[in-house]
Amino acid sequence: MNKILTIITISLLSILASCGSSTKAPDTLEGKKKQLSDLKDRQDKISKQIDSLEAQISRLDTASKAAKKAKLVALAPVSTSAFTHYIDLQGNVDAENMTWVSPRGQGGVVRSVLVKQGDNVRKGQLLLKLDDAVQRTSITNAQIQLDHAKDLYQRRKNLWDQKIGTEVDYINAKNAVDQAETQLKAAQDQLDFTNVYADIDGTVDNITVKLGETFGPGAQSLHLVNTSNLKVVLQVPELYQERVRVGTPVKIDFPGLNNKEVTGAIKTTGKTINSDSRSFSVEIKLPNDKDIRSNQVAVVRLQDYAVPKAVTIPVNTLQNDDKGKYVMVATKDKDGALMAHKKSITIGQSYADKVEITGGLDLGDQLITDGFQGLYEGQPITIQ
Repeated sequence: MNKILTIITISLLSILASCGSSTKAPDTLEGKKKQLSDLKDRQDKISKQIDSLEAQISRLDTASKAAKKAKLVALAPVSTSAFTHYIDLQGNVDAENMTWVSPRGQGGVVRSVLVKQGDNVRKGQLLLKLDDAVQRTSITNAQIQLDHAKDLYQRRKNLWDQKIGTEVDYINAKNAVDQAETQLKAAQDQLDFTNVYADIDGTVDNITVKLGETFGPGAQSLHLVNTSNLKVVLQVPELYQERVRVGTPVKIDFPGLNNKEVTGAIKTTGKTINSDSRSFSVEIKLPNDKDIRSNQVAVVRLQDYAVPKAVTIPVNTLQNDDKGKYVMVATKDKDGALMAHKKSITIGQSYADKVEITGGLDLGDQLITDGFQGLYEGQPITIQ
């Protein structure tokens, strides 16, 4: 067959050459452009004639057909399925409620530590006991002053009831009692300030304070975290602000928990763009889970596109040429033999190993999913 094609090609080229040489090209620019245009038209006609003759010879030359070995491929019918696109980002787990415990007063020396790291505590539970010697002395003195004031008041009252003494002395004695009671109450409050209580329900996440050390305001040595009320916080590039809103479905994977997955929805979105990172904050509430910890890394997938019935294909079957994107499908010739056929396509979104096809493929088309590399139009193929 190659010899036949060679003879035909030589003959056609000879015709082209004779046609070209029979007319001498004018010396003018317009004349040469016209001659070039005529030659290109003849070349196109000759190319079409060659393609036609090759196709005819291929159908008639049974020896050539036998010589062509079909390439082994794998096929899959084109069908519809649900397709979802996600925005993949990374965030951190944060606690809705957490606190560094501080004393309510001026603090003091630690005399007793009543909890350890990992303990679950309730709001109002006693955590530390500070030195209270000074406060107890103050209470004792205040109590003595109150007892003395009450005694004087009672004496003044008895005299006043007998119309002895002045009203001023009686009122001053009563005021002295009130002042002593106030001082005693203040001293008792100072004593209670030596008790350090939990501000929230939670778990002792970190405790470094020890007996004999000073524990005062701002000391970050006792940390409580409420692990039953966690959230994921992440930064979303401003590029996606129109696609990410409150209520957007999300999937969250935790690499530290063997890629454990939980689902949820965006609870809040920030209203400002960070000028440095060009992103806005997003928060997602997590279900109560004893395995999830604060500050843990979370891989977050924000759903921004979903189609219940979409035509999708493996992304690796997608190919490109100078005309655009295409795939190879299997068709049958007149004899029923399988052959490769190129189909130009248009695509939509892609995610993971799937790409959405928006045009060019029909349901039921036999997509070549394996062995498509290097296939050409009309090449014989087989699935066995």
